[in-house]
Amino acid sequence: MRSLNQLLWLQRLINGMRIAFYNKFWGMDLHPTVKISLTCKLDRTYPKGVHIGAYSYITFGATILTHDRTRGKYSNTTIEENCFIGARALVMPGVTIGRNSIVGAGAVVTKDVPPYSIVAGNPAQIIRSGIEVGRYGRFLSVDRPPT
Repeated sequence: MRSLNQLLWLQRLINGMRIAFYNKFWGMDLHPTVKISLTCKLDRTYPKGVHIGAYSYITFGATILTHDRTRGKYSNTTIEENCFIGARALVMPGVTIGRNSIVGAGAVVTKDVPPYSIVAGNPAQIIRSGIEVGRYGRFLSVDRPPT
């Protein structure tokens, strides 16, 4: 039986082309190792305000905003390296997600997230601090054999 894993090369190609397009034509600052779901929404009203660091993963339906028309606010929104942004999460303009952090599914992030933290909820609150994650916000303990 054939597996969908045989199409991973196509997924990687599309992701790489999308990142290059966002960087070149929209002026965003996305590291080439970022993984972005095809249904993720990156704000194109102020595209130069989108900054995503190395080995971060933005999952399906997540929205990264850089503007707020009601307040006339245009700000940089930064997701640092090794972060994981869960499904349908909303990151508001001007927020910085610290390195090695995880944003839970459906979270509404209105304030900066400290490094090495997990946040969830509406508005997002710190669930745990001092976590250890590797690339793409994956827990390091996942790959360790049980003792």
